[in-house]
Amino acid sequence: MPDSSRIATNMRLFHILAVMAKQQTPLTPSEINHHLGWPKQTVHRLCKTMVEEGFLHYDTSGKRLLPSAALRTLANGLLASDWHAGSIHQVLEKLSGKVKETVNFVIPQREGMIYRDWVQANWAFQIHLPVGTHVPFYCTASGKTYLASLTPKNRRTMVESLHLESLTSTTATSVEALMQELVLVQKQGFALDNEEFYDGMIAIAVPVTDPKGRYHGAVAMHGPTLRLDKATLEDNYTHLKAASNQLSQVIFSI
Repeated sequence: MPDSSRIATNMRLFHILAVMAKQQTPLTPSEINHHLGWPKQTVHRLCKTMVEEGFLHYDTSGKRLLPSAALRTLANGLLASDWHAGSIHQVLEKLSGKVKETVNFVIPQREGMIYRDWVQANWAFQIHLPVGTHVPFYCTASGKTYLASLTPKNRRTMVESLHLESLTSTTATSVEALMQELVLVQKQGFALDNEEFYDGMIAIAVPVTDPKGRYHGAVAMHGPTLRLDKATLEDNYTHLKAASNQLSQVIFSI
């Protein structure tokens, strides 16, 4: 555990944020301090300061802390502003050339998965989901890779909190059915969207992780059922997995 007395005051906030990022779940100040071992009043004071400054906020229980919209915007801005953005796009360009369909890179936010980058295939008939588009967690291939990355307890909590609205005739609206599918997604390393989000569109997504195997986002391909079927998507898994590995190297390279 880092000794708070040896850490500059302005750096202690980053250690708190590092604990929250590592645990990937809302934490109380006391739970944060379980990982830091600092004086109790120090952690509570620093957490209070970050709440007052708008970088953290409490969940509905009023006890556990979450990153605020301002902090998430800051984090996304830092990722988007560095040189990795160009490299990410080049990986997607290469992937699209191999699979001959539109591909995208997405990350989770509170509202759902957000498109950070995409490369559109050169077909007359397209399904447009441009950068900045938010899509649901429960009925998209990329969203299901995120849900599958959660611990079983957090996964159930998250799924039970979702409004499982029927968007098409194949959308999963049962908590238990979705939970069973997510177990399969975790085992096989990819997720499918079988016309669950849009009628006539199917997709496959593969998670992108950091060097410690923690979820960061997903790389996916999608297209109309006029050109694609489930077998074709699964045949392209190796291309998406290779792109996922390359994205991990690009994003988390030193």
